[in-house]
Amino acid sequence: MSGSNGANENSHNKARTSPYPGSKVERSQVPNEKVGWLVEWQDYNPVEYTAVSVLAGPRWADPQISESNFSPKFNEKDGHVERKSQNGLYEIENGRPRNPAGRTGLVGRGLLGRWGPNHAADPIITRWKRDDSGNKITHPVSGKCILQFVAIKRKDCGEWAIPGGMVDPGEKISATLKREFGEEALNSLQKSSAEKREIEEKLHTLFSQEHLVIYKGYVDDPRNTDNAWMETEAVNYHDETGETMDKLTLEAGDDAGKVKWVDISDQLKLYASHSQFIKLVAEKRDAHWSEDPATDSHGP
Repeated sequence: MSGSNGANENSHNKARTSPYPGSKVERSQVPNEKVGWLVEWQDYNPVEYTAVSVLAGPRWADPQISESNFSPKFNEKDGHVERKSQNGLYEIENGRPRNPAGRTGLVGRGLLGRWGPNHAADPIITRWKRDDSGNKITHPVSGKCILQFVAIKRKDCGEWAIPGGMVDPGEKISATLKREFGEEALNSLQKSSAEKREIEEKLHTLFSQEHLVIYKGYVDDPRNTDNAWMETEAVNYHDETGETMDKLTLEAGDDAGKVKWVDISDQLKLYASHSQFIKLVAEKRDAHWSEDPATDSHGP
């Protein structure tokens, strides 16, 4: 997905939905055939919106482009802030970065702090579903073992999701993955020092093992705008025996309303692009995904 190409409608649906999250703002409507920047559209007149919480200037947000002392280095590492996209170079137009997936019907930053890419990390923690005797459970139709992952219910929209979050400036992705999982799925922020140390040791065991990078790049997210967008690195850490995660008690914390182990299948309805990530995990682990054999290997 380079800076100039269009996006097919599947990769850029949630980024065109209204109202914009947390607001009553309606995007300008962008028909499928006008998403791509290469399509001429002289009358395109997107709504401008940046949330008050972003304009207040929290430490995780950039200033407005118009501020005289702000001169971001787009498409490169800008001090501690990573402004490179995982999808290659993006265009800059009138001093503002341009969404590589196309038009969204909204300019400004919405709820996103950074102009251009806003980097997140999504830890997908999995284990095999087992019966009381410890044997793996297979699906009666597909005959494949059922994989489970740790899902959180987001407080902001009520949708189930992977317990991920934003990468702090200068932070390694691996550190973000571990921190976010601890905060959202184990409520580590509310624990005593001794409990935190214990959680940290067990997470170190899980997060220092072999892992699969499932996806890196642009995310079709309802918060995206023409000038700011979400990108993520989704990484699968698999607890083959289940012993590590059995010793950790799931407890919702931070942005999570609830947390639980969820069986993976094509029936899942998840936040943003998370269903796609989970499907890729099922494929890579050769786990159950669908009762329809055509769907199991080729996707819907």
